[in-house]
Amino acid sequence: MTLARMYRQVFAYMRPYSGRMASAVAIVVFSSAIEVLKPWPLKIVIDNVLGSHPIRLAAARGLDRGALLAAACAGLVILYLALSLLQVSSNYVTISVGQRMVNDFRARLFEHLQRLSLSFHRRREVGDLMVRITYDTFAIQTIAMNGVFPVVSSLILLAGMFLVMVRLDPILTLIGLAVVPALFFMIAGISGKIEAIASGARAKEGQLYNVAHRALSAIHVVQAFTREPESYAEFVASSSSSLGANLRLYTVQTFYSGTVNVVIAIGTALVIYIGALHVIRRQITLGELVIFTAYLASLYAPINQMFQTYGMVQSAKAGMNRCFELLDIEPEIRDRPGAQTAGRLRGRVAFEEVAFGYDPKRPVLRGIGFEADPGARIAVVGPTGAGKSTIASLLARFYEPQAGRITIDHRDIRDWSLKSLRENIAMVLQPPLVLNETLRSNIAIGRPGASEGDILKAAELAGLLPVIARLAKGLDEVVGQGGHSLSQGEAQRVTIARAMLKQAPILIMDEPTSALDVATETLVMSAVQEAMKGRTTLVIAHRLSTIQNADRILVLNDGLIQESGTFAELISRGGFFSYLYNLQSWGDPGASREPSEVARS
Repeated sequence: MTLARMYRQVFAYMRPYSGRMASAVAIVVFSSAIEVLKPWPLKIVIDNVLGSHPIRLAAARGLDRGALLAAACAGLVILYLALSLLQVSSNYVTISVGQRMVNDFRARLFEHLQRLSLSFHRRREVGDLMVRITYDTFAIQTIAMNGVFPVVSSLILLAGMFLVMVRLDPILTLIGLAVVPALFFMIAGISGKIEAIASGARAKEGQLYNVAHRALSAIHVVQAFTREPESYAEFVASSSSSLGANLRLYTVQTFYSGTVNVVIAIGTALVIYIGALHVIRRQITLGELVIFTAYLASLYAPINQMFQTYGMVQSAKAGMNRCFELLDIEPEIRDRPGAQTAGRLRGRVAFEEVAFGYDPKRPVLRGIGFEADPGARIAVVGPTGAGKSTIASLLARFYEPQAGRITIDHRDIRDWSLKSLRENIAMVLQPPLVLNETLRSNIAIGRPGASEGDILKAAELAGLLPVIARLAKGLDEVVGQGGHSLSQGEAQRVTIARAMLKQAPILIMDEPTSALDVATETLVMSAVQEAMKGRTTLVIAHRLSTIQNADRILVLNDGLIQESGTFAELISRGGFFSYLYNLQSWGDPGASREPSEVARS
């Protein structure tokens, strides 16, 4: 990302807070005026109280030396007090604006990530995305509040100091500013190195989060296979690499900062040396040299701040680049121009010669075609990897087919807006996901405003009432990670209740009973069969015994529909479905028998 584009983005996020920023600039103007006045009490003490120079201020000419000394000291305290109050106000305004900008930036990035396709999320590590959302987004605050705003305030202060110093001694002023070109040469030589090191450090930080996330999310596997030492070693190595990269970044930044300070010290030494010669020659007074040196410090302060913050901006630029790398990715699944709101659909589903592959060179589905009338129950079966779940994902537009099309009610699903399409589809997916919220919220995730009666009815259909009765707070019990732990079967029933409550015209059930015992499966399937009435249902089935009542069964193998028919028809044919059914019924010994042999037996 170019520097120009980066600052355009920063100013775009700053624009909603232009009023606050204007007040912050006003505070800077007042602060600059006080900075200009700050050295004068000391000049009065040196030249007018300790020295013999007459006071030029009309209001102080009648004061004796004691009163003048007390007035100068009081004035100094008042100036510093006012400056402190203005500094607190400035920090509050700028930090609050910076935090709001970070929140806006995070919100935009998070919303964008939610619109990116499942293909994108399959390719990305969660840990790295978390670093970008939570850590890299602070870059916009760093650039705005440690880059843009300090430069503006520094230029205001610099202009004020320059005008005052030129009037005191033009030669000393030019000598003091002679160090600025040297600082520019330093920036040109080191800025690229800082950005490169910062980018590497951010990447290693993301890798560390990935390692920790993988290990902790699979802790049961790690413990079951006694992989704790290897997991620990991988984490420590990644942590050391990340810390090492950050150490290199801090070292370069510190070296840069120290070099800036040395160059500024050289400029200060030259001014003091030549200024002392001017005092000896009586070109200026000692008080004027002191005040000039104080102004020089105030002149160098904004220059130093601008050059010091440049290193921080270069580091933050790496974070901004990582965020905009994601924002520049166009969602693969998005609304077509002119996409319409679907309303409530009838639920006639048709696949027309649909082909798809997660890798286009390796198709998962090849020329899939079938129709389902409203209210029909379609089961999809086949061996692992045949493409069963892919059919469900394509219907919900988690992916786009690479050939053919999918229609609902005779219209291409891409003609509907994504939101309205998915509002017409209820899903029970694998693995069952239970959020760390109340059981009520988990069931009502598709209908947040559902009544308690509707929630309990859906829970009853899914066989959840005994579970609710055991919970101390019933529906208001927090479940999931950090709350009440549910078994895999109970979690599955929560997802089924969630789909029941949504009351969508199309229902997708991906292995709905895979985590249930036989008794619970019988209970749930009885309720599910009742709930299927009037809804077009697509059931992805592993247990073939659960789909005997399906209106039609599609048998997938190697990306093709190898067979199609009712349960009885497919069994009577003695083909691939019959082979799979007998294999499940008899167990592994039948695996060696060909479909034709099964049919004859």
